[in-house]
Amino acid sequence: MPTNPLALAALGISGAALLAVGWLVVSTMRRGGLPLRYNFRNVIVRWRTTAFTILGIAAVVGVFVLLRALARGIEASSANTGDPRNILVVRKGSQAESGSLVTREQFRTLRDFPEIARNEQGHPIVSAELVMIVNAARRGDAGEANTLIRGVTPRGMELRPQVQLVEGRWFRPGQREVVVSSRLAQRFTGFEVGGTFKAGPDRLTVVGIFDGQGSAFDSEAWMDADEARALFDREQYSSILLRPRDPAQTTNLIAHIERDKRLALRAEREVDYYSKQTMTAKPFKILGGILGVAMSIGAIFAAMNTMYASVAARTREVGTLRVLGYSRRAVVLCFIFEGTLVALAGGVVGCGLALLLNFYVQVRGVYFGTMDFQSFAETVFQFRVTPDLLVFGLLFSVVIGLVGSFLPALRAARLPVISALKSL
Repeated sequence: MPTNPLALAALGISGAALLAVGWLVVSTMRRGGLPLRYNFRNVIVRWRTTAFTILGIAAVVGVFVLLRALARGIEASSANTGDPRNILVVRKGSQAESGSLVTREQFRTLRDFPEIARNEQGHPIVSAELVMIVNAARRGDAGEANTLIRGVTPRGMELRPQVQLVEGRWFRPGQREVVVSSRLAQRFTGFEVGGTFKAGPDRLTVVGIFDGQGSAFDSEAWMDADEARALFDREQYSSILLRPRDPAQTTNLIAHIERDKRLALRAEREVDYYSKQTMTAKPFKILGGILGVAMSIGAIFAAMNTMYASVAARTREVGTLRVLGYSRRAVVLCFIFEGTLVALAGGVVGCGLALLLNFYVQVRGVYFGTMDFQSFAETVFQFRVTPDLLVFGLLFSVVIGLVGSFLPALRAARLPVISALKSL
């Protein structure tokens, strides 16, 4: 479920509105209101108009859910990245690795901290890394895009157990070799095992393919860090990744790094760093909000037109109901409930279509790419239709039905009984 306060507020308001309408309908029925089967029969009898309205609202809800699912997929990729035992270190003032510079002197100083864990060979489990961007050709003559190359030291693989080699072998330092993610191998020319692509003044040979398990590493290619510095003519690294000797001392080690005047570095848990790298998802959220508002206005007018047409065609029915003793409030709630019922059916269809597309994407392994606004390289991700998005989609359709049927319901209730009876 969503944790954003605005999202929770919207969910609460929509749920409260739905409960209020339900309570009014039930209370009106108990006091002599119209039976619900009257609304269901009207929806079925006018099936053509009902079907067009359902399809229109389904399109609105489906687009709304899918756009939010794109943003959710990017956020899930960042949230799934990193090891909770690791600490990522960048230059103070830097918000991302791409804008950070860490000198070799800083790396050597930090590597000797006694709080850092050591492996079986007695080497400190710390990796100095360099993040660079190269331009690569997409498959199928689809143009070019930036992609991320990460230079890692031998300890880099130890610190990322979630990254698994699935084809070929790991790179050998000094041989201009690189391993790429399976997602990039599907998207770029020359990224298959044995392929080559240009990086700086030279070409790199792909010797292996890894699986990042749905993390941000699925958007990267890896090579030796010192070789990457030489290739791209860089004196400094971008970041340092390390693991504390005792996980319980993580907070103390972070404080130690940030207090050390020799370093001028900022440290935080690796998982916390990547959970904040969600700027790429913001355009999809904004676009989803804009399109959601624009399309919801259109859907509301479509629902209004449908309900106005229904009122015009049922003038004599309304007059007969009034003569039979049904109150104005009963007529209003009758039409509001009917409009909301149709809109909810559209919401169910729209959410169902979004789920089917999500199932297809997951089964076929379809991935999408967009530019990362932190590194300006292409980020690979899958969109995710989650339960809370489906709930929002359904509540969104209910709001469309409530707003779209309110004015036509008032018009139906205000029809003079004599005028309605004259239409017989």
